[in-house]
Amino acid sequence: MKVLLVNGSGHAKGCTYTALEEVAGALEKNGIETEIIQVGVEPIAGCIGCGACLKTGKCFREDGVNEFVEKAKTADGFVFGSPVHYASASGMITSFLDRVFYGRGAIFQGKPGACVVSCRRGGASAAFDQLNKYFTINCMPVVSSQYWNQVHGNTPEEVKQDLEGMQTMRTLGNNMAWLLKCIEAGKATGVRTGAEDQLYPINTTDRTGKGDRRNYGTVAGIGKISGKCRSKGLPRSGRTVGLRGRKLSGCTEKIRFWLYFHPSRRTDLYRIR
Repeated sequence: MKVLLVNGSGHAKGCTYTALEEVAGALEKNGIETEIIQVGVEPIAGCIGCGACLKTGKCFREDGVNEFVEKAKTADGFVFGSPVHYASASGMITSFLDRVFYGRGAIFQGKPGACVVSCRRGGASAAFDQLNKYFTINCMPVVSSQYWNQVHGNTPEEVKQDLEGMQTMRTLGNNMAWLLKCIEAGKATGVRTGAEDQLYPINTTDRTGKGDRRNYGTVAGIGKISGKCRSKGLPRSGRTVGLRGRKLSGCTEKIRFWLYFHPSRRTDLYRIR
């Protein structure tokens, strides 16, 4: 098993790296392979919502995002680290994660995620909450520690003097290793994850041939999606597909979430992933 740790600081060996290194050390002691990835010092552009990644499977910009996404496909867990800037995550890691997660939720679903933040004095909790949003919208188990995952200090040496913060990082690594092993054991016995009950597009032909559209459905226990109600933005076809082979019909009144699909997939049917 392998965990990717992403350093969202411009300083390759700074305070954020020091925290991530402590997490990585605990993971490796538990037999988990790790890799710390430095986002870099070059500017990371934000997502412009062009939808190119939905059509091609990768972002049109070449600045490390695509490379990370490829690594993420085979990784088992993730830790994202960031310095605290104005009580928020760094602009670099925010732009990076916006583009990493957009349209690629299936890569991360069911895989544990955690974040760590580094600050001199304040704003850590706000940045910590911000980064956790990426996990909780993608069916990712969020790994916690004995305290919020934060370290304090203005230099790596000062961070190492934050004994409680460093202990929190080690506990985080131990907890992630434990959860990864629990997930592996569950899969071996046939336990399904909640992410497997999500709806995803399948490769079928869409007769319209139109561009990017939105499709809506509901998830409640088994869940359902209707393909008859044009006024709700549902697929144009009268065909409907239920989960686990159940055939559904009618118009969904309450729209709980939406899913993108696009010409490269040309679909108006859905399946359980």
